[in-house]
Amino acid sequence: MKKIVIIGGGISGLTAGIFAQKNGFESIILEKHHTMGGECTGWDRENYHIDGCIHWLVGTKEGTPIRRLWEYVGALDGVEIYHPESFLAFEYQDITVNFYRDLERLKSSWLEKSPNDRNSIEEFCSTIKKLQSFQMPVGKPMDMMNVFQKIQFMASMKDIGPIMQKYSKLSVQELASKFKHPALKGAINSFMPDGNFSAISILFPLGTFTGNQSSIPYGGSKAMALRMVDKYVSLGGKVETSCEVTDLTIKRRQVNKINCRNGKFFTGDYFITACDAKVLYERLLKGEYNDPKFQKRYNNPKDYPLASNIYVGIGYESTMDDIPRTLRFPVNSININQNDKPIEHLQMTHYTYEKKFAPKGHSVVTFAINQFEPELTVWEKLIKDKEQYKQEKTRIGEEVIKAMETRFPYMKGKLKLLDVASPQTYQRYCNAYRGAFMGFWPTLSGKSLAHTGKIKGLKNLMLSGQWLQPPGGLPVALITGKDTIMRLCKKEKIKFEELN
Repeated sequence: MKKIVIIGGGISGLTAGIFAQKNGFESIILEKHHTMGGECTGWDRENYHIDGCIHWLVGTKEGTPIRRLWEYVGALDGVEIYHPESFLAFEYQDITVNFYRDLERLKSSWLEKSPNDRNSIEEFCSTIKKLQSFQMPVGKPMDMMNVFQKIQFMASMKDIGPIMQKYSKLSVQELASKFKHPALKGAINSFMPDGNFSAISILFPLGTFTGNQSSIPYGGSKAMALRMVDKYVSLGGKVETSCEVTDLTIKRRQVNKINCRNGKFFTGDYFITACDAKVLYERLLKGEYNDPKFQKRYNNPKDYPLASNIYVGIGYESTMDDIPRTLRFPVNSININQNDKPIEHLQMTHYTYEKKFAPKGHSVVTFAINQFEPELTVWEKLIKDKEQYKQEKTRIGEEVIKAMETRFPYMKGKLKLLDVASPQTYQRYCNAYRGAFMGFWPTLSGKSLAHTGKIKGLKNLMLSGQWLQPPGGLPVALITGKDTIMRLCKKEKIKFEELN
């Protein structure tokens, strides 16, 4: 029985481990943190639970291939799904723009606000409707398809291709400019900072959401990851936590051993790095096996930007059933790290529907403040002074509470700052390069990266995870974890066990 050592206990590593066990391999997962799940996580603060990952999950629609894959790995098997009625509610002065799940309701509510935008609204909704039929391919990866399978795959994309071609060349700002009403224009513009971000990064999520393909599993992110851990262990898989890999021993183009910070070492026949690509190429491989495709992207943050979060957790001494789950509201220019462009909107998500996330009659609220360049560099410098870093996080949390009290005066005195995570928090706990929570974001000038995970010059080491395919995220981590074992099965001439 061949042994696989998997570096990283996030969604991709767990998926690879489950498929390894299912296909006759012996496997072990090594995780840096004391808790498995990687960035699919959550944490407890003062009797509240802060969900740190899932805002919507592609693959919650029953009967779809990706839902079956989530069930196969134990993530959604028998789990109830919460379906919020809106993706986002955006406030502009006294107007609220709702991105409803019901596309007809979305269209009628927008037309009511701005009859003069009829043509743009109808085109916007028609495009989203076409994207509702898109299903993430979870079968064979392209490099393992034969000619006929590739033709079938291309045929399945015939309705999506023209949309991709059109909107991947259109920026978010250009999409917003199609609308005359400032509230509609502002709602679309608020999704991304100024720049050359592709409009497709808005349209695809709205397509999956309105098509009922993406919702939220009850119990949250950490619970979902731990269900996968239980599945893996039940199949005989082994886990080592608090076990950070520091370097690899390589001889004759093969990894022979991996060494860990706690003094342990592990040997195997194959090694899968289900971790950050930058960590693999620069830290573990010492820059000796760099991949030009990744180097090109890491060296060009303008065309291939990375995003992280400031993530603020707040406890509220009441419920919020009358407020949309995710609300973006204007604020009086909160300044983050002396940025030249103060924040003018905050995005709030509440978890009133999760009864176990807060004490009875209370709610937990999170704010995700996206951080790009140059903010990421500021955080990297700031953390060198621990006290200043701590003070800045507290200041931001207090500013957010003030903004909530301004928007919701009745909440004054009922809000408690629970926690503030920065991009450096994600880097520290998850080895996420620059705290990135997804792969490279789609821009007009950037090209999509499709990678097999093979490391040129090494025979038995592979990369898996969200960095291999755009746009990254949990579904890509899931699929690439499965694909990696599929490739190893082919190499070992083992018949890969298909989904039930």
